Amino acid sequence: MADTTVKIDTETRDRFAALAAARGMSVRAYLAELAVEEENQVKLSTATDAFRAAIRRPGFAEAFDRDFGGLPALAPRRAA
Repeated sequence: MADTTVKIDTETRDRFAALAAARGMSVRAYLAELAVEEENQVKLSTATDAFRAAIRRPGFAEAFDRDFGGLPALAPRRAA
């Protein structure tokens, strides 16, 4: 993959450098990881919106319960 240059202000560059250093990464590796994480967040948001739309359809929850036995019971919370 070819390299390119992105112009950003020095404050932003320094913030990226500090974040990358805190993770023991180069800025290049950190930004690549950040891009993947952001893409995943967009996909998750899209999937969440689709799921919310699906469960609003009449009969969806009942069909889910019928076909898959309903949602699992919540485990009791442990005291911290």
